[in-house]
Amino acid sequence: MSTMSEREKIEALKEIIRSIHRGASIEELKKKYGQILSRISPFEIPLIEQQLVNEGMPVSEILKLCDLHVELFREHLMGRSLSGVPEGHPLDLLVRENEHILRYAEVLSTYAGALLKAGDEEARRRILGNLRDILGELRKIRTHYRKNQMLIFPYLERRGIVAVPRVLWGREDQVIVKLRELYTLLEQAEREPEKYATRLAEEAVALSREIGELVFRENKILYPATWALFSEGEWAAIHEIAKDIGYIVELTAEWKPSAKPVLPYEISGEVTEEQVERLPPEFRAAALKTMKPDPYRVRRKGDLELETGFASKEELEAIFKVLPIELTYADAEDRVRLFTKNLYHKGFPRTKTILSRRIEFCHPPRLEHLVRSVVDDLKAGKYDHREFWTRQGDRILRVLIAAVRGRDGEYLGTLEIVEDLTDVVNNPEEVKKRIMVL
Repeated sequence: MSTMSEREKIEALKEIIRSIHRGASIEELKKKYGQILSRISPFEIPLIEQQLVNEGMPVSEILKLCDLHVELFREHLMGRSLSGVPEGHPLDLLVRENEHILRYAEVLSTYAGALLKAGDEEARRRILGNLRDILGELRKIRTHYRKNQMLIFPYLERRGIVAVPRVLWGREDQVIVKLRELYTLLEQAEREPEKYATRLAEEAVALSREIGELVFRENKILYPATWALFSEGEWAAIHEIAKDIGYIVELTAEWKPSAKPVLPYEISGEVTEEQVERLPPEFRAAALKTMKPDPYRVRRKGDLELETGFASKEELEAIFKVLPIELTYADAEDRVRLFTKNLYHKGFPRTKTILSRRIEFCHPPRLEHLVRSVVDDLKAGKYDHREFWTRQGDRILRVLIAAVRGRDGEYLGTLEIVEDLTDVVNNPEEVKKRIMVL
C-alpha cells in the first residue's frame, strides 16, 4: 500500500469533514473511508488539524474532526472492561462526557499550536478568540468532576478504598486551578499578545495533555473498577442525584433501574474475591494495600431523620447557635413556632414569650401593615422572598423574609432571616482581601 503525503492526508480529512457536514455518521465514514483512515495514524490527526486551522478552517469543523479522532481511539480508551453498560446509565453518560472533554482538550492543543505559529497580528487575534470559546466549553469540566467527587468516590471510600479517590480528586482539582489560571493568562494575552501569547500556548498544550491523561485514567481504571464493584442500587442512587447535578452531554436515553437507590452509608462495604478479580490491575494494586470497609454508622438511636441527613435534638440546637444568622419561623397560621439565637451577632431581641404570637405583633405598630402585606404576598406566591436592610444601633442588618413551602409547593409558613453584615458594608476592601478562590 503506497504511503500518503501530508497534502493528500489533509485533502482526505477535508473530504471527510465535508461528509460530516452533509450529515454522514461516524459509522458511515469508517466504512466509506476505512482504508484512508487506516493509513493516517490517530497521532497524526492533531498535527493535520493544526494545518487546517492555519488554512482558516473554523472551530466547528475542527471539532467534527475531533469527533472522528475520539471515535478511532474509543476502543483504546474503553477496551472490553466496560462492555454491557446500558445506554443512559450514569457510567455511559460519564464516559460520553469524557469523549466530549477529550475532543475539546484536543482542539485546545490544536489552537495553542497554531498560536505559536501565527504569523501576523490578525491571525493571532482570531486564534485567541477561538481559544476563549474553547476554554469556555472546557470550564464545564467541573460538572463532570463533581459527579466523580460527590457520587463515585463516597462508595469507594465506604469500601475502604481511599487512596485512589484522593489522588484523582487532587489531579482533577489541579486541572480546575490550571483552567482558571489559563483563562487569566488568555485575558492578559488579549491585551498584550506579544508578551503573553507564547506562554499561553505552551501552558494550553500542557493542560490539554493533563486532561487527556485524566480521561484515560478514568475510562481505563476508575470506571471499570466501579462497574465491577457497584450494585444496581448504588448506580440507581448515583443516577438520581447526577441528574440534579447535570450532565455536559445530551441525555438521549433514560436508564430505568429495577433496584431501589442505595446510599453509601447503607452498604456494608465488603468486597468479594470475585469483585477483586474483576478490578483493573492498576486499581487493584493501589486499592488492596489499604482496603478495609468503613464501619461508621451515620444514623444513631434517637436521631431525627431529615431529608438530607440525621441529627439529634441536641446537635440541631447547637448547630443553630453557631449559625451566623438568626431565624424566626411562623407557621401557615402566622403564629411563631420557633426562633434561634447565635453566639456571634445579635439581631432583634426575641424571647420565649413570642412563641404562639402572631408574627405581625412581633414588630412595632408602624411596621405591622408592611409585615402583614409581605406575608400575604408570600402566601399568594407573588414572591419567594423579600429583602430589607436596617440598622440596630451601630450594626447593619439584612433581613430576608421567605416563604417556606412543602414538597408539593404547599405553604407551610414564613421564615425571617436576620444577618449582621456590618463588616461587609463598612469595610468592603478588607473583606475582598480575605477572599479565597476555592
